Amino acid sequence: MEQVTVENFRCFREKQTARLAPLTLLVGDNSTGKTSFLALVRALWEVGYGRRSPDFKEDPYDLGSFDELANRQTIKDSRSKTIRTGFVSDLSRFSRHQGGKKKPLEIEIHLSRKGVMPIVSWRYCRDETTWVKEFYQGGDFSRASAGTINGSWQWKKSLSHGASVNFHGFGRVPFDLFIPSRPFLRNSESNKTDFRPLNGSPSITEEDWNLIFGLLTSPLVVYPPDGFKSGRPFASAPLRSRPRRTYDPSRPTPDPQGDYVPMYLANTYFQDDKAWKYIKNRLESFGQSSGLFDEISIKQLGTRGSEPFQVQIRKFSHRVKGLQRNLIDVGYGVSQILPVIVEILLEGSAPMFLLQQPEVHLHPSAQAALGSFFCETASWGRQIIVETHSDYLLNRIRMDVCEGKGQLKPEDVSILFFDRAGLDVQIHSIRIDNNGNIIDQPPGYRQFFNDEMRRSLRV
Repeated sequence: MEQVTVENFRCFREKQTARLAPLTLLVGDNSTGKTSFLALVRALWEVGYGRRSPDFKEDPYDLGSFDELANRQTIKDSRSKTIRTGFVSDLSRFSRHQGGKKKPLEIEIHLSRKGVMPIVSWRYCRDETTWVKEFYQGGDFSRASAGTINGSWQWKKSLSHGASVNFHGFGRVPFDLFIPSRPFLRNSESNKTDFRPLNGSPSITEEDWNLIFGLLTSPLVVYPPDGFKSGRPFASAPLRSRPRRTYDPSRPTPDPQGDYVPMYLANTYFQDDKAWKYIKNRLESFGQSSGLFDEISIKQLGTRGSEPFQVQIRKFSHRVKGLQRNLIDVGYGVSQILPVIVEILLEGSAPMFLLQQPEVHLHPSAQAALGSFFCETASWGRQIIVETHSDYLLNRIRMDVCEGKGQLKPEDVSILFFDRAGLDVQIHSIRIDNNGNIIDQPPGYRQFFNDEMRRSLRV
């Protein structure tokens, strides 16, 4: 995603846009909508790419029902009947067939109420030459229209005419229009005759249908980015799992708190020596740069991989190896950052990471090292969006970009400052220049960090 638009959503009343980049930092006071923004990004991904109904209550977010989602400033205000949101993306990042040529895609989504839950009322999708607009009644597909530079047309079939499918729980969708990738539908003349001209447009042509077909088969059907096992963003909880002295083997199922990470490490250690060496080396590289640890290992408590195990780490001093310590005995910071680092390092884990305060329980030098880690991993083709209160993390990112460490350029970093304006919140998109300087900052941006520093110094 390159840009997100939001209107009438929680504390964001007026329509506004926020620029996203390979590495995006969300900063601002508490209760200014940063977590809500992360939840919105995931919901947009689900609706735009996965054709799933938006779920604002899925862990680690719980934003409530439509009444809690729609903007309302005072008791006397009536809640907004519609939440308007959307995003702009670059389709060339999602397919090897684009040849690196940038292909912008814009998706706009309107959410309304069904009972107490938000549902999609209409969705609009557009690229450089073509657009498609879908209308939904009570969550079910109602009608659709499409257009190119040559004209616009309305799809004239009803739900009772022809086959339909329940697509990923998104509602019953006409088979003919939304699954045109099958060869017999691709070449069928019936697809073109099902479109009725609008506003004096000519009859739809083969060229027009090909453009509509190309749009329908790229953003509106699930196509996970090349090299990624999962097409969904990974969302991390602000507080991760507590360390344990001993772990019992279990199935490593990913979760926002990172409970599965020790089991994943143990499974890798027992079953895949090559993968273990890779993840071990990467973890130890971060551990050394952050000063948290120099070595990580798995200690077997039996002769088989099915028996309990421990996670141990060790510090070095002047080339002298210290004792191996249990994860629970070395401070809370290591166990809190370990799930975040492991998840990002997993090969093909996710195309996007939504992280809440990953610096929790880390000392300043470790927070700065985390900034360098994000700079490095964001250059791997993944998108990282981080909610943070750490000036150390942000400043390290600025300096690494300035000094040319890694592959990130200044335009690859976006800082979103959430600024409270009365009962509303304004999102300011801030950039950094080649020298690492903050540009386009509003007056309240530096004051925010000055206030944070005074709080930490108890001044």
